[in-house]
Amino acid sequence: MSAVLLLAACGSDEAEQPAEQEQAVSSDESTEETTDETVEEGSEEEIEEEKEIVEETAAEPFEPLYEINEANWSVTPISDAPENVVLLTIDDAPDQHAVEMAQKLHDANAQAIFFVNGHFLDTPEEEEMLKEIHELGFPIGNHTYSHPNLRDIPEEEQREEIVSLSDRVEEIIGERPKFFRAPFGANTDFTEALAKEEGMVLMNWTYGYDWEANYQDAAALADIMVNTEYLSNGANLLMHDRSWTNEALTDIVEGLRAKDYTIVDPKTIKGYEEN
Repeated sequence: MSAVLLLAACGSDEAEQPAEQEQAVSSDESTEETTDETVEEGSEEEIEEEKEIVEETAAEPFEPLYEINEANWSVTPISDAPENVVLLTIDDAPDQHAVEMAQKLHDANAQAIFFVNGHFLDTPEEEEMLKEIHELGFPIGNHTYSHPNLRDIPEEEQREEIVSLSDRVEEIIGERPKFFRAPFGANTDFTEALAKEEGMVLMNWTYGYDWEANYQDAAALADIMVNTEYLSNGANLLMHDRSWTNEALTDIVEGLRAKDYTIVDPKTIKGYEEN
């Protein structure tokens, strides 16, 4: 189990105009005054009516359906939300296949978090890839700028890795990441506190396989992701921007649904709307 949780290989694939209104002026002065008063009073009434409509039709405050259990990184229902859900996450985006993966998930009406690295956002083409993923409706997560093991670098470098990427993402899509995942799952006390300070939900995973040699094949990967003993309510599935994962993705989604699992929308997780 520990190998499943902690050993993620994260390299590339082999690689109004404003309208003007004129008011007719009556030659009868009293009529003019009456008209002006009527307009003024009517305007005030309309404003009050609009206020009442806004108040009555305002959306209810956001109530999250799920939260991340930091003891095992599963997705836990809040109150009476359904339990038989799984969360899909994709790391190391947008390398080569992330946009195609996002399109497949969008077509399947399946949500996921795309965790991005700064070294995949160096060119205008890569910026456009991130924009496409975001415009398809997928939340963007922070996976550090250059993908180091955060336990191996000083705290100020840890800060730079995290904050500089959030700055870069905001520069491109206009909003900062809402989730944080450390490379290799290797958090430190400092990065955990910093992620929360930056308004990100801390994220890890419960299982994943696509970096292992035996599962760098679409059929084998789809099979293990759906039939592993670790698949259970609230499972947090780790995948990567890889060719074999891209090829397996539709089968994984269909396989999970065939087992009566619902793919949870990350936007319903506690902390997302708060940040």
